[in-house]
Amino acid sequence: MIKSSKLKLWEITLFPLLGSLMVVSKILMEFLPNIHLLGTFTMVFTIVFRKKALFPIYIYVFINGVISGFNAWWLPYLYIWTVLWAVTMLLPKNMPTKIAIPVYSVVCMLHGLLFGTLYSPAQALMFGLDFKQTIAWIIAGLPFDLIHGIGNLFLGLLIVPLSTVLRKSVSKFI
Repeated sequence: MIKSSKLKLWEITLFPLLGSLMVVSKILMEFLPNIHLLGTFTMVFTIVFRKKALFPIYIYVFINGVISGFNAWWLPYLYIWTVLWAVTMLLPKNMPTKIAIPVYSVVCMLHGLLFGTLYSPAQALMFGLDFKQTIAWIIAGLPFDLIHGIGNLFLGLLIVPLSTVLRKSVSKFI
């Protein structure tokens, strides 16, 4: 766990690489609809770097906007990943591995299942949707959210091993 709030040189170097890793992983997995490592990486970075995880997360969000365009779809990304970061921050820091593996995986899954619902306030505001239209939009996206959630459930099983490796890799710098 990182204790100082001031960024160190190694963090200034590492965080853009981690944000870029998120982008590359998303691009490489685009052939699988709504299945990606973004939730997994968001949780891993939060477990290891705590508050500072927002740096690689928002570097990812910015690069994603640069690559795909800063259009209406992008605006909810400004808060959607922060929701997963915040929930992860609320989880106990030193959960036993046998508990952490399913808990992290389920949290990651829930974020995927709720992605459309989390996205909907921005959609409603940007496109003038009333409550019924917003609910219809959420329901229409449920099959995609289901795929997203199931993908996150299984990819969430990587959170503990990846956070262990990352923590060990940066421990000499901390």
